[in-house]
Amino acid sequence: MQISFDRFNPREYARRETLFHVANGYLGVRGSFEEGVPEGVRSIRGAYINGFYDESPIHYEEQLHGFATTQQSMVNLPDVQGITLMLNGEDFTCFTGSMDSFSQQLDTRTGLYLREVTWTSPRGHKTRLTFRRLASFVMPQLFAVEVSAEALNWSGQVSITSTQSGDVRQDSDPQDPRKAAIGRKTLKVKAVSLLEGTSLMRLDTIASGLHLSSAVGHRLPSGFSQTVARHKDVVTWRFEGDVKAGQPFSLTKYCVFADSRRFDKPDVEAKRLLEQASGQPFSHWADLQEKALTQLMASAQAQITGDESLSRSLSYAMYSLLSSAGRDGVGNIASKGLSGEGYEGHYFWDTEIYMFPFFLLTNPEIARALLISRARMLPGAIDHAREMGHAAGALYAWRTITGPECSSYYPSGSAQYHINADIAHAFLSYWQVTGDLSFMADTGFQVLAETARLWLDAGHYQNGQFRIDSVTGPDEYTCIVNNNYYTNRAAQHHLRGLCHLAEALKKAGLYDQAARASALDEGELALFQRAADSMFLPYDEALGICAQDDSFLSKQRLDLGGIPRERFPLLMHYHPLFLYRHQVLKQADTVLAHFLFEDGEDEEVIRRSYHYYEAITTHDSSLSPCVYSMMAARIGEMDKALDYYRSVATLDLYDTHKNTADGIHAANMGGTWMGLTYGFAGLRIKADGLHFRPHLPDGWQKYSFRFRFRDNLVEAVVDEAGIRFTLLDGPGMTVMVDARERLITAPALKA
Repeated sequence: MQISFDRFNPREYARRETLFHVANGYLGVRGSFEEGVPEGVRSIRGAYINGFYDESPIHYEEQLHGFATTQQSMVNLPDVQGITLMLNGEDFTCFTGSMDSFSQQLDTRTGLYLREVTWTSPRGHKTRLTFRRLASFVMPQLFAVEVSAEALNWSGQVSITSTQSGDVRQDSDPQDPRKAAIGRKTLKVKAVSLLEGTSLMRLDTIASGLHLSSAVGHRLPSGFSQTVARHKDVVTWRFEGDVKAGQPFSLTKYCVFADSRRFDKPDVEAKRLLEQASGQPFSHWADLQEKALTQLMASAQAQITGDESLSRSLSYAMYSLLSSAGRDGVGNIASKGLSGEGYEGHYFWDTEIYMFPFFLLTNPEIARALLISRARMLPGAIDHAREMGHAAGALYAWRTITGPECSSYYPSGSAQYHINADIAHAFLSYWQVTGDLSFMADTGFQVLAETARLWLDAGHYQNGQFRIDSVTGPDEYTCIVNNNYYTNRAAQHHLRGLCHLAEALKKAGLYDQAARASALDEGELALFQRAADSMFLPYDEALGICAQDDSFLSKQRLDLGGIPRERFPLLMHYHPLFLYRHQVLKQADTVLAHFLFEDGEDEEVIRRSYHYYEAITTHDSSLSPCVYSMMAARIGEMDKALDYYRSVATLDLYDTHKNTADGIHAANMGGTWMGLTYGFAGLRIKADGLHFRPHLPDGWQKYSFRFRFRDNLVEAVVDEAGIRFTLLDGPGMTVMVDARERLITAPALKA
């Protein structure tokens, strides 16, 4: 599938930088024009390494105990995109002369971004130019650009200038709470080495003490000369030569980044990788890129027949997820992936609830790496719990890069204790899908045990019920409440899941070692079970719905219809206290709980709760529509489910939230995949395996997707006849379809 534009629109430039970013889970580079843009055109020129960060102190005029003290921010790397061309004495730019043709496209099957321009200069010289780039899935530290050009009606001199600049700053907007307020420098150039036409730039983060090496080299056009020089923090190459009409020429630029979080000697690694990369033409890396993506997508294929636009959006979503996810146990998934600096590159619960399911069911080895990344943050979560006044347990930070809490507004940050249960949900789901008890014993059990202890310290018993006070649920328009339904339900699932895991580990002979590592005994397990069984789940008898919290339904209902559209999202126009005292939701909360934890809940309660909360939900968060789509399908309201799904699938491609320029909405990409599989196909992961409740939306001929479960790779196809499964690999398995058992086996061989 290709995402493409065939016209140039300067007003969309920053958004297209996001859409055409190239990334591989380690490195991401925004899709900026190599030659740059004039002043006045909004551009967020950037490149990022997953989990590579700087930090700065958070300043409060009135700071109380336990407030977050340090802000971590994903670093904007040295700018290596710069390539300018002077063609027969005229500078090429899309902002002068005229373009006889223009196209931009990203091929999600090959992982290549392509820009093609036929340009007529102000003096009438016509040139065809092609720019290709990739962030390698095979060598994750490599970003490569190939520039090809052909003089069509002229002959003369060509001068190409290429740059590597360490003089970069963070993007910022003091009026937007979702972005950094100050565009500060986070890197300092320590040294530059020039050797045989290549450059090795050594940089340090200003505050976090991390090191980065940026190495750049080129493959020159035939017959061109080369000079290279350094001026302050910028290295400049100049390549010059004569060309004739009809004779194409090309330049390849190889850019390698290596950081000290992964490598003991980033300089040595960067030089080694640059030598390896530059020894091959761009076509070599392009071929490997397509093969790597083909392998990654082998178990993640999904498509919709009957709505080409939605199918294209689905392909872009899956590609974006694969491009965003860390694979090394260091990086996780930032809320904007590696496409921009929105939310400063922080990791949220977005990973576990909205994106993890895609990897778990298609590429479980990536899911495992994401869990390892969270496990590495456990010491920081234990420290955070102590900062928050808890004598025992671990509390994961609401937003972070390496573990410390980076949210300066605790009511909708640190108070979201449900992140513990969200992370636990991912670990438990991994166990159910993979059956990997060794990993759960070595890694998962300790995470689950430490985070479970937090619930016992945060909650208390009253009249025989276990209650959790003063927390914030997923709905950030309702903060610091008692007994948030989602939080209590998720904590219950967490505690029960840990107890079930303990029993499974005992049967496998793996429990004793895991328990010793976690300092957990049978008495503590009994306390977990008691709290789960006694969990208070608020319910309103009059309305027949699960109450969002103890006080939500007694508040004044906000008239959303009376608010002008230009005052949405509400968080940008109303004081938090105004929102907190009304019945209004930013995003799915109780409805999300019914999606994740449906077992044991009455069907009519689920239906009534859906309708009640839908009427007062703004969907100001991109995390919300996918949940309402899946739950509309769950209760059989397919037209509404499809409407919501369209809004999910097209959010970034059509910029419906008007902030795609700051980066993709990565969780929404996960929601696009989940909307198909969990929504229309009704997939659920349960203790006894996978369950399906398939539906075919009106107008669709069919849809299909692949999934992995244990050692099986299966393709599911849903059409008017229902759902059918094809076993592509593995011994076979049993699933439940509409509460009936279905055996999936390989087709019998014909005699």
